[in-house]
Amino acid sequence: MLMNELISLLHQGHYSCVIRHQSEVRTFSSRGVSDLFRLLRDEPGFLRGAYMADKVVGKGAAALMVLGGVRAVHADVISSPALDMLRSASIDIQFDTEVPAIRNRQGTGWCPVETLCRDLSAPEDMLPLITRFVEETSVSSPARQI
Repeated sequence: MLMNELISLLHQGHYSCVIRHQSEVRTFSSRGVSDLFRLLRDEPGFLRGAYMADKVVGKGAAALMVLGGVRAVHADVISSPALDMLRSASIDIQFDTEVPAIRNRQGTGWCPVETLCRDLSAPEDMLPLITRFVEETSVSSPARQI
């Protein structure tokens, strides 16, 4: 499945994220970074060399992608700090819209994970903050393998 097919699947299925590792494709529907975090924690091999299509990529998600060794990403919307991080890690990136920062769901300010990671530059330094955030706030939805 090529990147264009992942992007089509992302939009047609109304998923938050679609990831392909070798011949296996999984779809995700949770908001935020929780699915990506759980993959990195529980199945890090699935991210290594993976191709992803994601609706929204902020700095925290980019850090998880870098730590997971993702190979290529398409983002519908990406924050400038996330774009810089992915480029610095030599991850192939394509996107539709770049924004200064990801907004929170209410539209009243920055996304909480974007805020947590704002002043950090190393993905390794962001991971403990993301871990705490996900463990305190997240409810997962199961991945679907297709």
